[in-house]
Amino acid sequence: MGALVLSQGGTFEPPGVDSFFLPPIFGGVTKPIVLVVLSAVIVGAYFLIATRNLKLVPGKGQFAAEYLYDFSRNTIARDQIGAKDFQRFVPLIFGLFTFILVNNLFGIIPLIQFPTMAKIGFPIALFIMVYIVIHTVGFKRHGFLGYLKHVMFPPGVPKPVYILLAPIEFLQKFLFQPVALAIRVFAAMFAGHLILLVFALGGHYLLIEAGALLKPVSIISFAFAIILTFAEALIQVLQAYIFAVLTANFIGAALAEEH
Repeated sequence: MGALVLSQGGTFEPPGVDSFFLPPIFGGVTKPIVLVVLSAVIVGAYFLIATRNLKLVPGKGQFAAEYLYDFSRNTIARDQIGAKDFQRFVPLIFGLFTFILVNNLFGIIPLIQFPTMAKIGFPIALFIMVYIVIHTVGFKRHGFLGYLKHVMFPPGVPKPVYILLAPIEFLQKFLFQPVALAIRVFAAMFAGHLILLVFALGGHYLLIEAGALLKPVSIISFAFAIILTFAEALIQVLQAYIFAVLTANFIGAALAEEH
């Protein structure tokens, strides 16, 4: 979206990558760093408070906490990893889902309005942690050579095909899949936040700077910003879910007896 020249001589410069590089609050600490720490505090404090006095008939706070835990445990971890091995990975899956969810939702919370996963460094940090877990459990389960065989040589394939398939499988499991895990959530949060900025700032600019004929157009821009906020909220939840599901799926594949 190029610069929009308005009737009163003003120029609208749409937000871009620079909008994600925020100045330090103090020292080298930026807003995204503060939000990441805040999200960990929010998640920890909420579940400690919600489960402090458990009741047979739960209140709203306890019900929400139990639902999120049950969803992470049974719908994600057990379904993807399998009933035999899933329990020891529930804290990881539960932590990833809730942590990413809160950080994504920061993007639509007034006064905060910044999804921290739109900074590529945070998804990469999560991806590195997940990468270590996936391949550690794989090597531990199958042994070094056994795990490489498990990854690179799926059963039931004609042996000559392995010449092409083995390196592809190696790159997919050790490079493409984990990198895609980080890029997916980053790209969704980055693009969604950028689109919201375009409509919100564009509407504000039209309302304040445009001539009389263009001012009503700001209503359309603000309306799109509101509609897209709801759509973005759905995407934020879905991206947290997808990250947790794919993590559990990759762990399950690493532990599986067959490819």
